[in-house]
Amino acid sequence: MSKRLLKERAMLEKDPLEYCKSITLLGDDIFNWECEIIGPEGSPYAGGIFVLKIEFPTQYPFKAPKLKFETKIYHPSVQKDTGDICQDVVGNWGPTLNAKHCIQVVYSMMQSPETDHPLDEDVAKKLRENPKEFEKEAKKWTKLHAKQ
Repeated sequence: MSKRLLKERAMLEKDPLEYCKSITLLGDDIFNWECEIIGPEGSPYAGGIFVLKIEFPTQYPFKAPKLKFETKIYHPSVQKDTGDICQDVVGNWGPTLNAKHCIQVVYSMMQSPETDHPLDEDVAKKLRENPKEFEKEAKKWTKLHAKQ
């Protein structure tokens, strides 16, 4: 199935997403990608570059890839200590979806953080009850952890 991944990667290189700076294969492993995502303008992540790791299972595209931030990020759908992203964020996975879809979903999740799929309840609670405080904390984390 790695033929499909090679094709997807080639397509992303030919027609890149403007907010995805680079896609690197970890140790030439087509099943492990690292993508550099530019924090969306107007979001608490603006000005930062975040490393997103995508691990594709051998059953891909029939099984969803695992998404994880290597860069620490303060977001309700991301586990603070591990960087794991809530699987529900990607929605109902099917073989018609692809790596590009995953990157787009993560970017839109950064554009407008929501509490629909909280993986970190403390962060979700802060966003619900005190959005200004949430934004302040998210900006602080962006400055501390993301590449500028």
